[in-house]
Amino acid sequence: MIDTADVAPGFGVYVHWPFCAAKCPYCDFNSHVRHQPVDELRFVESFKREIAHMRSLTGPREVSSLFFGGGTPSLMRPETVEAILNAVDAAWTVAAGAEITLEANPSSVDAGRFRGYRAAGVNRVSLGVQALNDDDLRFLGRLHSVSEALQAIDLARELFPRLSFDLIYARPGQTVADWAKELDRAIGYAVDHLSAYQLTIEQGTRFFDLHEAGRLQVPDGDLAADLYQATQEITTGRGLPAYEVSNHARPGSESRHNLTYWRYGDYVGLGAGAHGRISGANAKLATANFRMPETWLETVEEQGNGIESIERLEQETQADEMMLMGLRLSEGLDLRRWEALSRRTIDTEKEQFLTDLRFIERTGDGRLRCTPSGMMVLDAVVADLAM
Repeated sequence: MIDTADVAPGFGVYVHWPFCAAKCPYCDFNSHVRHQPVDELRFVESFKREIAHMRSLTGPREVSSLFFGGGTPSLMRPETVEAILNAVDAAWTVAAGAEITLEANPSSVDAGRFRGYRAAGVNRVSLGVQALNDDDLRFLGRLHSVSEALQAIDLARELFPRLSFDLIYARPGQTVADWAKELDRAIGYAVDHLSAYQLTIEQGTRFFDLHEAGRLQVPDGDLAADLYQATQEITTGRGLPAYEVSNHARPGSESRHNLTYWRYGDYVGLGAGAHGRISGANAKLATANFRMPETWLETVEEQGNGIESIERLEQETQADEMMLMGLRLSEGLDLRRWEALSRRTIDTEKEQFLTDLRFIERTGDGRLRCTPSGMMVLDAVVADLAM
């Protein structure tokens, strides 16, 4: 469980690198394949300009975490990562001991590049392993094999203080026994953080088209629930309890950057398609950047930032977002923060109804959290409480 004695949300910076070597058939992230080399120097200059603009919106802050996501950030040269890190530090100041994460695909890992990232200041790597089964890796469109994934894990463990990797479950034909064996094996690779995501069929993906055509079947709701329950039991039993719906960690190894999101802290979004939540002088602002990399790049060059939309969030919207995020966490929602923001209290009848169903509970430190049963119907719980 997370130590809730110190739960300051922090201030995070998210950097989106939108390019991939190939588009996975399940992926609806803002990722793009380009068959010509990317002009990284040009992108660095645009990142610097957008950083300067975002600094003018946030004022001076201390960065507690920085996350390079994508896309495939491990396609970047280490010099590109270092230049962006230096620009962030010059604008806001990166705290001593800040968490600096870079996502990597096993197929794009090599020792020299990883050593370059470590030298640049990256201290945490998140590997997109996704499966420990070669047939399923091919089905998921991954470019690496199980052997390559394990080599990447070994290298990351050698070079970086902290390591996480992702797995996808509820794959076609997968049984609870299959998943239990695979998950147990994954935890055995000295991992301290694991993200386990249920395969979902997202509109606009290749899998969506196949599913609509009846050529792709995924586990039904009952089997998906059994797979989720097995995930909770196995990770808890192996010392990596869930601290969020899909994220598991040894105590002290939780993702600080993602906790900033879930605790409803401020974060800046840089790069194509990135989103941010930043507190200005009198309001919380939601920013969203242009999704197409070339559009973002040209817009930054023309106007100093790639923001497509910026919205002033009303307090009711902020309160709903805080509740949605906070109830994802095992520590729960800080009711004092929520009540101060929303200027209201939780509806007692709704709370009692959900408590009687054993979906939610209050904790001794002024929090409201979902029970394990409540986590399985989280969307419904949030919808009931937020109405």
